[in-house]
Amino acid sequence: MSKIPLPTQPDPSQALLLARDVTMRFGGVTAVSELSLAVPRGAIAGIIGPNGAGKTTAFNVLSGFYTPQEGDVTFDGQSIKGRKPSEICRLGMARTFQNIRLSQAMTVQENIMVGCHVRRHCPWWMAPLGLPAYWREEDAIVEKSRRLAERVGLGAHLDEKAGSLPYGAQRRLEIARALATEPRLLLLDEPAAGMNPQESLELMHFIGHIRDEFDLTILLIEHDMKVVMGVCQYIWVMEYGALIAEGGPDAIRANPVVIRAYLGEDMAVQDA
Repeated sequence: MSKIPLPTQPDPSQALLLARDVTMRFGGVTAVSELSLAVPRGAIAGIIGPNGAGKTTAFNVLSGFYTPQEGDVTFDGQSIKGRKPSEICRLGMARTFQNIRLSQAMTVQENIMVGCHVRRHCPWWMAPLGLPAYWREEDAIVEKSRRLAERVGLGAHLDEKAGSLPYGAQRRLEIARALATEPRLLLLDEPAAGMNPQESLELMHFIGHIRDEFDLTILLIEHDMKVVMGVCQYIWVMEYGALIAEGGPDAIRANPVVIRAYLGEDMAVQDA
């Protein structure tokens, strides 16, 4: 994976995903405040911040699970504010979740096939009628899911139940299911959560591999700073729902505001 540095400030006109002054409130609590970010095409970018910073809420807004009270979100030049997550997925945006949401009793191949069905053309009612077009498409989906499993290193586990896989493989399967929807933008919500150091290292290489292999733009939330600094080209930092810093990994690592947000004022002073 090549980590090409991005400009100091990504150009909004070249962004695949663009948020402008997005605000999300729950009652009297502002979870996200005037969030603006531009995710460049082809980049691997990240959103970081302490617990409760508003990162997952931001992801839910960007992917259509929440509709912001203020601001707008555009994907590939068109507003997606107020659209259903299923519509946004068909436009080319897929995501994973902080807590794995696989169908544990289904096989690896069946889980990937669920993602493939987003691109199905034949309606469901053609199946009980036994129409050939439906079953030709179903055969194509079976083959597509098999090839995709092989491309992400799960080819030897096609018939295994998802719940029987090691944790790292389950994370990989969840990403494979998202890839089956044929996204251009992939949102990963804490993909390294619960992984040991070796699994996290493998994940870093995997994220870079799928970006290149599938020609993706990737935006991730992550607490594991080794993963973030090792894979991301551009980073936004949130605290209490607002952006406090943005830039490349080196700039973020040395930013005193970011250090204070993670370590606290006393620790930041001692570290200085």
